[in-house]
Amino acid sequence: MNVLKFIILSIAVTVLVFACKAKETEIIKAPAKEKEQVQAKAPSYGAMADNIEKGKALFNDTIFGNGTAGKSCNSCHLGGKGLEMAGEKKEFNIMGKKQNSLEEAVNFCIKMALKGTAIDPNGKDMMNIVAYIKSLQSK
Repeated sequence: MNVLKFIILSIAVTVLVFACKAKETEIIKAPAKEKEQVQAKAPSYGAMADNIEKGKALFNDTIFGNGTAGKSCNSCHLGGKGLEMAGEKKEFNIMGKKQNSLEEAVNFCIKMALKGTAIDPNGKDMMNIVAYIKSLQSK
């Protein structure tokens, strides 16, 4: 009788231990999956060649941002001159006006120099032109 109680107790303890281990593994793995999903959704201005090439095309486009002045970014920043450190700056001062990000600075130039309409600061065009501008610092 004691042997039977010992076997049943051993089985119960084993099941309980494995059940707790499974729950612990799920808890540990859940945040990692959640983190991966968040990282995948975050916008990336990384130096991907495709984004840089698209950004360069926008930089040279005279109707970027529906511009009506007949100018492109390249008209004022020939070959990207003067923008080599723009990718690292947190604040800009253009024509006496303060911009708090590169995206704000791009939109300011679109409105003032290109006589266009600000673009979506989180859109693909902005992501591409920012990637191009950031690539200038490595030249």
